[in-house]
Amino acid sequence: MAALPHDRSRLLVEQGIPTELFVNSIDRWIETMIADDRSGEDIVPRIVNAKVIAKEIGVLCGHLVIDRLIQNYTNNCSLQWAVEEGGRVEPRDIVLLINGDSSEILKIERVLLNILGKLSGITTSTSKWVSASENIGIACTRKTEWGLLDKWAVHIGGGLTHRLDRKDALMLKENDFASARKNYESIIETIGRVISEIDLRENSSFIIVEVQDEEQAITAAKMWMKLQNRNENIQPIVLLLDNMEIAEINSTIIKLESLDLRKWCILEGSGGISIDSISKWDKSGVDLISTSAVNRGAPPVDFSLIIEEAER
Repeated sequence: MAALPHDRSRLLVEQGIPTELFVNSIDRWIETMIADDRSGEDIVPRIVNAKVIAKEIGVLCGHLVIDRLIQNYTNNCSLQWAVEEGGRVEPRDIVLLINGDSSEILKIERVLLNILGKLSGITTSTSKWVSASENIGIACTRKTEWGLLDKWAVHIGGGLTHRLDRKDALMLKENDFASARKNYESIIETIGRVISEIDLRENSSFIIVEVQDEEQAITAAKMWMKLQNRNENIQPIVLLLDNMEIAEINSTIIKLESLDLRKWCILEGSGGISIDSISKWDKSGVDLISTSAVNRGAPPVDFSLIIEEAER
């Protein structure tokens, strides 16, 4: 499969190091969870060994977040991962070893398990979606529960992050066209005009246009081709085929190909997609599908933390 602009993971982690954007997001989420948990102190603090154990099958995610949790909210704890990020876990597998003050371990216990369970749940869910697909990419959307943490977990599961925030990529949706529409214009005329006015100096590598039917798709592709030719560019546009039936998508693709417009488009299916329908989407001719179902509502993977012994 050709590389798609929907993979924005490099903006979260670069050469194994989390970016400032991602670190700031991680810190905000951890701070909120710690504040809400209002953890107390152990009655008799002591240096102990603890282990985090998987209680069910899943795919692990959370190294960077847990590392940050330990770094910021403990003074005398060290950790050792027994399972790599994205590694498969089975019941009773030890995934993490912690050594440190029992009071500090107990203070972060619930937050640690919540983070690990939630992110691993999203990664596990995403890996199932990706495994069910043969020909297309699987992307999440900006409908997230934990923001960029959701996006990272989708990436670890083999999915595409899609755009990370509103500034990450230009996306023109139905409401954007409605707000830009002039009194005398049809929606088709508005779509063509708005696309023709895109400033390619600021936006070029990743632009998404939401279309509702074949006519809108053809209009968007034609105007994009003209804009690219005018500026001597060859960057394709993403056409998000919103809630279009697969039969209409098939017809749209045939039309795009007949007009020599298909090469100017990356086609993204979206709306009402389930994991059971992936086989149909695989044969539809789109390049990828996007859905919040990969991350929202994904059941967490269950982990437990066991304090083994006190050091003598």
